[in-house]
Amino acid sequence: MTHIPRVIIVFVFLFNILSSSAQQEKPIKDSFETYIKHLPDITVVSKNSKSDLQLLPEIVGTSIYAGKKSSLVIVNNIQGNVVMNNMRQVLAKVPGIHIWESDPSGIQIGIAARGLSPNRSWEFNIRQNGYDIAADPFGYPEAYYNPQLQGVQRIEIIRGQGSLQYGPQFGGMVNYILKNGSEINKKFQLESYQTIGSNGLFNSFNAISGKLKKINFYSFVDHRNGNGWRENSNYRSNAGFTTMTFKPTANLSITAETMLSHIRSQQPGGLTDNQFNENPTQSLRNRNWFDIVWTTPAFIINYSFNKNTTWNTKIFATMGDRNSVGNINSINIRDSINSITNTYSNRILTADKYRNYGIESRFITNYILFKTNTTLSSGIRFYRGNTSRNANGKGTTGSNYDMTAIDKYPQDLKFQSNNIAFFIEQIFRINDKLSIIPGVRYEWLEGRANGRNGFDINGADIFVQNIKRSRSFILYGIGAEYHLGENTEFYSNLSQAYRPIQFANLQAQPTTDLIDPNLTDANGFNFDFGYRGKIGSYIQFDVGIFYLDYRNRIGIINNTLTSNRIITNVGNSISKGIESMIEFNPIKALKLKSNFDALLYTSYSFTKAYYTNDYNDANIKGKALENAPENIVRTGVNLSYKKIQLACQHSYVDKTFSDANNTIMASANGQIGLIPSYHLFDCNFQFQFYKYFQFKSGINNLFNKNYFTRRSGGYPGPGILPGNGRTYFITVACKI
Repeated sequence: MTHIPRVIIVFVFLFNILSSSAQQEKPIKDSFETYIKHLPDITVVSKNSKSDLQLLPEIVGTSIYAGKKSSLVIVNNIQGNVVMNNMRQVLAKVPGIHIWESDPSGIQIGIAARGLSPNRSWEFNIRQNGYDIAADPFGYPEAYYNPQLQGVQRIEIIRGQGSLQYGPQFGGMVNYILKNGSEINKKFQLESYQTIGSNGLFNSFNAISGKLKKINFYSFVDHRNGNGWRENSNYRSNAGFTTMTFKPTANLSITAETMLSHIRSQQPGGLTDNQFNENPTQSLRNRNWFDIVWTTPAFIINYSFNKNTTWNTKIFATMGDRNSVGNINSINIRDSINSITNTYSNRILTADKYRNYGIESRFITNYILFKTNTTLSSGIRFYRGNTSRNANGKGTTGSNYDMTAIDKYPQDLKFQSNNIAFFIEQIFRINDKLSIIPGVRYEWLEGRANGRNGFDINGADIFVQNIKRSRSFILYGIGAEYHLGENTEFYSNLSQAYRPIQFANLQAQPTTDLIDPNLTDANGFNFDFGYRGKIGSYIQFDVGIFYLDYRNRIGIINNTLTSNRIITNVGNSISKGIESMIEFNPIKALKLKSNFDALLYTSYSFTKAYYTNDYNDANIKGKALENAPENIVRTGVNLSYKKIQLACQHSYVDKTFSDANNTIMASANGQIGLIPSYHLFDCNFQFQFYKYFQFKSGINNLFNKNYFTRRSGGYPGPGILPGNGRTYFITVACKI
């Protein structure tokens, strides 16, 4: 805590400088405003373009994206299954995105890149309107909630270089920007999407928005239910979001918003390889349930001191409850009725509560330095996360969702994370072509764990090892852009990153596990070099190479001398490769005047990810990382004629390994073994009729390919978790 006053003093000092510059109103060259590529926090982008992917400008709100590997997905232009959050279609043009496809509802999104794990997107910093929405970005960064994409305006994706501005992650940052009503110019608008589909799918999304003098608002309610492609996989989801922005003056806007989401889904469990090959739709678990309640209130202030200096502050909270009940034994152990008691066995309960609170305040200012246009962005962050975990509880013998505990939970744990961070990043425009973007971030972190970790043979409490980890450090980074012309550029970035010690790493079983007293956060860096831009109005591209150095990975090893398992830093890894995307419009290239239009695209990534050395296990050196496909290819065509649109896509994902030893032969319980490569084809169709109505339809996995993307070692498995077979949906939408 001794570092805290220094950070605050620096921030106040910057505030005074910026306030002073605001009062002085120093003139800026006219060419400055036209040169800077800028995008407000929430606005309509690329309204006249049919492409769903754009290059992020240098500046978005108070954030600097110059010199970074980035993508901007325009949700309204996606010709895909947005209703079911089908991410292989939504992110088709973002190269290298690896997706776990095992949730039939589309509610739980798992994405990663560069050889990292897609487990609930926990290697990305997941945000909504610029603030955190994961369970705890430091101690438990799983994204149990993701917003309904029908209410999302755009998705910003930054690769590893987001660490300087957004903190702990190696994968980068994903920011869902929701609609807020500022994009319409009338007092009231209603939009409604009604969808039916395979396996009892029904989705009803309804939203209102408008602009009334100094107020703009947006609100939606969403309901989704279905039976799932597999047996025992029905789900129900209800969500509501409301945001209202008040602009008392031209320089000030105040926004209050909140999202409430409730998801309940039956978990069909995993399969062995034999069971998957026999019938991937089968399920051997009918008593497993998962329930998520998520609330994300936020209060946002934007103030422009003048045309060159802006201040943004977000006060936010994440209040989540995660409950699960079921039989989590290996799938080759039957969940059957006991012939003596005439009942099932008692199920296992887990109940988490997340109560997290934070504030982020940022400035951005444009000014003249040595007769050149310069942009400075800085910010400060305060965060506290509180997690209460009750685990391994004894539940009922029933089959429905029921969190009734028969006795005290063996594990009753409290975790806390505290964070103070400060960053500063600067664009130095050396000339009209070259920009250099250095940055630095200071982090102070504290993690705590306490509570009961079980009972001894006499029924007395066993308390968790008294754990408190406090540390501070600085991250550095530098980026560059070189503009060959108005629309193409070289870019490069080298930034340090880290992944904090997770709550699970502070939770050692006192009788069998030990925590290494020298356990440290994982750390390393991301490097990118690429060439991107547009050629005329008919080609858009981004081709680059990357290098990810991931050190001090945390894991568990066995101590053969003491028979204890030790939670420690187990080794280092490297991921390197190519990420490329090209989109081509032949109609515009040939300068044809026609009502017919076409977009052809291909995104391709090659990733070589492997363990470079290890501290305790010589068997994994040189082995490929788990869940790291070497090749990912998505290619497709979007055709349109007047108000009719047709989109077809092919996806290929290479084979991956499920464990660090690169085991090929499948284990008897299906938890370890090769994950085969697969090809998938999707088609989507939409038609605008009359003025206000739209018809959409699609077929996912057109050729009904049996495939899986994940072997789970625990919940929601264990075992193989199949992807969906052929499914369809039909949507009727109106906007009036």
